[in-house]
Amino acid sequence: MKQSIFVLFQYGVLLCLLYTPSIAVFYMYITTEPESSNSLAGLRLIIILLLAPIFAKYVVQLCTAPFYSLAGRIRQAKGGCPSEATVSVLIPAWNEEVGVLKTLQSVLDTQYRHLEVIVINDGSTDATHELVTGFVKEYEAHNQSNTKIKYLYLPNGGKAKALNRGLTLADGEFILTIDADSVMDKAAIVNIMKQFTDNEVAAVAGNVIIGNRKKPIEVMQQLEYLYGFFFKRADSLFNSVYIIGGAAAAYRKNVLMELGGFDHDIITEDIEMSTRILAHGYKTRYAADAVVYTEGPASWTGLCNQRLRWKYGRLLTFIKHRKLFFSCNKKHNVYLTFLLLPVAVYAELALLFEAVLLTIFYGYTIYTSDYLPLAILILFISSVIALQIVIDPMSRFHRNLLVLAPVAWIIFYIIDVVEFQALCRSLKRLLKREELTWQKWVRVGLLSDPVIAK
Repeated sequence: MKQSIFVLFQYGVLLCLLYTPSIAVFYMYITTEPESSNSLAGLRLIIILLLAPIFAKYVVQLCTAPFYSLAGRIRQAKGGCPSEATVSVLIPAWNEEVGVLKTLQSVLDTQYRHLEVIVINDGSTDATHELVTGFVKEYEAHNQSNTKIKYLYLPNGGKAKALNRGLTLADGEFILTIDADSVMDKAAIVNIMKQFTDNEVAAVAGNVIIGNRKKPIEVMQQLEYLYGFFFKRADSLFNSVYIIGGAAAAYRKNVLMELGGFDHDIITEDIEMSTRILAHGYKTRYAADAVVYTEGPASWTGLCNQRLRWKYGRLLTFIKHRKLFFSCNKKHNVYLTFLLLPVAVYAELALLFEAVLLTIFYGYTIYTSDYLPLAILILFISSVIALQIVIDPMSRFHRNLLVLAPVAWIIFYIIDVVEFQALCRSLKRLLKREELTWQKWVRVGLLSDPVIAK
């Protein structure tokens, strides 16, 4: 009881701190008269022009994302979907005693008709082995389902090697991967398979949602995921989802085998694989209704290390597939090669100078009392997030974020600080040619939320 009161108190203080700047912006806009400053006006214009490529990408995505559902219905009507296809779900696990059984049970609960589950223990030193073997023994003794569970214990060799070994055991035509700290929605497999409407669709990303939301840092990630995954709707419309996270990913097995499996040398093997698939001329899509809940880091150290891994792996992927940038090859998607990838790199460059750009922007705003652009920005971001919450398949789960919509612009600055440290550390490693090992943080497990537990 005392702990719950303390958490509520923390949230109350945090909301007061976050709402104060937003309220102040609108108060200053209403009560102050802007002053003209020709000498400084050019600086703000320069900043706007520098950020124009990033704004342009968001405009394109916001204008096309609303057509995602319509395009999905048309595609399914034309090509159908492999509803009777066999599916193998790979669950790589390294020291996942906290959540692996919940993950495994959630996959079985999907009750997909033609399913097999493969758990690959990547040399865990905790109780993962005992828990999984005990579960499998109990399942085989009492369950009458046709779903098979295969278990493989390996010396520690990394996630990519574990997945590739799992591939050799898989009998399914399609491969799904899920992290051992995640929980799959009952309709996830059926819904993700609906996106494979033709043979050129080689991979589909599921809708990953942060499931732990007791701490402010966790709710911040919940908001970030909601905001970011929304734009995959536009990427899916153009068959160009280049980030397909391993927590909820589906592939055609024959394509994975054709491309030689997952790359052992890049720590974000999932991002590299989805980019490689696009480089070979295949299509990739997003299934907004294929929901997988995952556990985000509950500490700042864990979050910073996670983003270091993501950032470093993505940079290595960009370097490996640099020929995709501005490619005129007919098999490559123009939306991907001339917009998504170049702007992704440009955004990293802008992040390096963000502190300077923001100082100039806010300095000009305060000096001239011209708060209109900032007020418009706050209203725009708030409206976009409110819309995302309403149309998301799990809108009920995301209702807690409505109170954060007016202050999301500040939360995104906090996330940018985390991304900035990850970028600096990644560039340092690239210059020194240092490798990066897998980082681990303390997990507490999911299913405490009643929405997830259903």
